[in-house]
Amino acid sequence: MKKFSEMIKELTSLAILSVLIAGGPLLSYGQETASPYDRARLHHEAPDQPFLSPAPFQETMPGYRLKSTGFFTEQVNVDANGNNIIGDAANEPSIAVDPKDPNHIVIGWRQFDNVNSNFRQAGYGYTADGGLTWTFPGVLEPGVFRSDPVLDFDTAGNFYYNSLTANEFDEFSCKVFRSFNGGAAWDTGTYAWGGDKQWMAIDRTAGAGSGNIYSSWTAYYSSCYPGSFTRSTDKGDSFYPCIPVDGFPYWGTMAVGPSGELYIASGGPGDGFSLVRSSDAQFPDSAGAWDLLTYVDVDGYVVGQDPINPLGIMGQVNVEVDVSNGPGHGNVYMLASVARLSVDDPADVMFAKSIDGGQTFGPAQRLNTDSGIANRQWFGTMSVAPNGRIDVAWLDTRDDTASNFKYKSALYYCYSDDQGETWSINKKLSELFDPTVGYPQQNKMGDYFDMVSDDAGAHLAWANTLNGEEDVYYTHILPSIVGMEEQSDVQDQLRLSVFPNPFREQAVIRYSIPSGCRVRVDVINLYGEVALTVAGKEQPAGSYTVDLSAGILPAGYYLCRLSAGTRARTISMVKLK
Repeated sequence: MKKFSEMIKELTSLAILSVLIAGGPLLSYGQETASPYDRARLHHEAPDQPFLSPAPFQETMPGYRLKSTGFFTEQVNVDANGNNIIGDAANEPSIAVDPKDPNHIVIGWRQFDNVNSNFRQAGYGYTADGGLTWTFPGVLEPGVFRSDPVLDFDTAGNFYYNSLTANEFDEFSCKVFRSFNGGAAWDTGTYAWGGDKQWMAIDRTAGAGSGNIYSSWTAYYSSCYPGSFTRSTDKGDSFYPCIPVDGFPYWGTMAVGPSGELYIASGGPGDGFSLVRSSDAQFPDSAGAWDLLTYVDVDGYVVGQDPINPLGIMGQVNVEVDVSNGPGHGNVYMLASVARLSVDDPADVMFAKSIDGGQTFGPAQRLNTDSGIANRQWFGTMSVAPNGRIDVAWLDTRDDTASNFKYKSALYYCYSDDQGETWSINKKLSELFDPTVGYPQQNKMGDYFDMVSDDAGAHLAWANTLNGEEDVYYTHILPSIVGMEEQSDVQDQLRLSVFPNPFREQAVIRYSIPSGCRVRVDVINLYGEVALTVAGKEQPAGSYTVDLSAGILPAGYYLCRLSAGTRARTISMVKLK
């Protein structure tokens, strides 16, 4: 019987041959060669350094957090007091949100207990208050090498954690762990075949595949040959033996359509993206055949080994499907950060849309609106809300004033509520940070971020170095507020304040309007829901005071929004316990 390494050599030789026969291009951008074959094999997550325990006396410092109009950010990998742990590292996060109660959220990540070794484990944290406070219990399997965390959830609110492991012979496999109590406890995991750069998707439709778990990965590094796909039709009790996927996908995510059809995205066999679809993988007795393979031109290709993330990629290829009952029902969307071909731009966030189930795609759109071609927009991440809104986040170097190589990055966001036809402003949601500090003996900040959207807003899991080291963060975004462009004349004419702020049971809201109009003052919670309306009537120009009796409001973070005719002003406020 052939050794696994010999099988891989044969497989990769065939891949090279197929590229040459097809006339596949050889490109270069921040890497010596960039053929499709080389791109797919650039990165794999094998253990090459020993496990190191945390320092005996771990120091802490206040973790970075930010509360602003329409969004807030909290560090996730914190100690019991909410402080940052000095000397560890966390990156490459994935997120799952309970659809029945969005206060329950779990984030998983690559946990490095000691930055003096790149040995990583399956770290995780959970919250029961919508992300305001986080519990970091540790890792799923202490002392076991684990990487590439991918989380998802089912309609009942159960959480699933797909985690990669490997040995010194580059033999890769995955386990899927399950939590039935909001992430506080996990089972021992189920063997799920797998390989490097795996992804997972769960069917949340009401069809034949409801509850099915799907997983795919890069076939070059896998526990099985030559397959790169598996599924569970018994909610994770067992997984089918792996099978091949058409198009040899790599570096991509997965999505389930409204009829239970399964989509797998890829960095493409050449430039652009590719997409495969299976309409029968949802049925337990089916062979899981692929009925569609589409190549998508996005004027670029996904990059690995760029100087901004030297041992990582610039993000994965995202695929999402509109499962709403609105006008975008069944639309397929693809997005990633790509090096452009028509211009010498190292990374733009490119978006493509299909209105026929992935058979064809319209012209690609560039979502970042910065001027010039020297900036990098990387780790582009997308999710689609149940109401059809599309949320997109990425890291952006446009605010780095360096005259040569720009690498200091900030988090940016935009959204579309008309199926990707138009987009909100590019909104900056963080301070600048240096992504090259805090490396845990591995020169990268991971390979991706992750986001889940509900009708009220977007839940983002991401990493940054604002503490001077790599850490994982949760950001909640209210699109209707964050995506609005602030007009200076509105700010000059509308006045709004809350005193005291923070407050406990009572506060006073003061506002002024320049002309008579219909006025409404709302207190809005984290999910964009109106918790209280304290004013709502026609009023002449002038200044007004309203008493806020907040006894019925739970402690937490709120927005106070003044609507005056067609204009609005919003400020943040905090109720203390």
